[in-house]
Amino acid sequence: MEALVDNHFIKLGQSSGFKVDIGNNRKKDIFGVTWDMTLEKDIGNVEGLVIPEPTMEGYEFPDIENPMLYEGIEEKIAANKDKFVLYSIGFSLFERYWTLRGMENAFLDFMMYPDFVKDLLRKIADFNIAVITNVCERYPEVDGIYFGDDWGAQQGLMMGKEVWMEFLYPELKRMYANTKSHGKYQLIHSCGDIAEVIPELIDAGVNSINPFQPEVLNVDELLNTYRGKVTFHGGLSTQKTLPYGTVQDVKDETMHLLELGKDGSYIFCPSHATEGDTPIENIVAFIDLIKAQKR
Repeated sequence: MEALVDNHFIKLGQSSGFKVDIGNNRKKDIFGVTWDMTLEKDIGNVEGLVIPEPTMEGYEFPDIENPMLYEGIEEKIAANKDKFVLYSIGFSLFERYWTLRGMENAFLDFMMYPDFVKDLLRKIADFNIAVITNVCERYPEVDGIYFGDDWGAQQGLMMGKEVWMEFLYPELKRMYANTKSHGKYQLIHSCGDIAEVIPELIDAGVNSINPFQPEVLNVDELLNTYRGKVTFHGGLSTQKTLPYGTVQDVKDETMHLLELGKDGSYIFCPSHATEGDTPIENIVAFIDLIKAQKR
């Protein structure tokens, strides 16, 4: 599929975590989290609590030398020499926290156990930094690190900016600084309305922000405001236009985005995964338009 659409990116690592099948429609990731794949078959739903109490006593982080973390990297790089190579770290901070503690506990912990939250987030970031360092030192062909970590709701951050700044931002800056120290680009994926922290992300050295969801973000305003400071990646609606619009709607939105991004700081793509109920003619419409552009 990537070859068919002339995708310029190739992603290594895993955007949804490194998992093994344990039977009964379950998978377990390297952090010990069990994922029930019965209903949600893409990523799954977390089952149980790996860290049921606000203490890390008895919990061990994964081995940074786990072969799953680096499996197939050399082969993929060799087969994609003309692509922009990214190593993906999914569930890179807040998402990793709540998968270990549970979503409800995660939000309560901010208020009730702030020291524990900061300690666990620091250890999560330490693990990521160690993996990134290994990747960058062993595979110099890697161009950038792609961090996945959803913070946004439909209107603003799930935890609010004040909490985000106190708990998440310090560790994000550490991870991003490590990536920069290796001379790599850093791209982030964070769903929802994260507009209020874009200046902080730019200050931390983020080069690209995805998915640039038009359902919750004013893509025209943001691109014009931050052009030259950060690159937006996404923009074509996968919640409205692609699944429910006409072919002409898809073409119109695609052409608007291409016109909007002609002066730079923009990479076109659908704003998120294109779901299976999307009409094939709508998918073909934007692919044909993109491939018809002058190089």
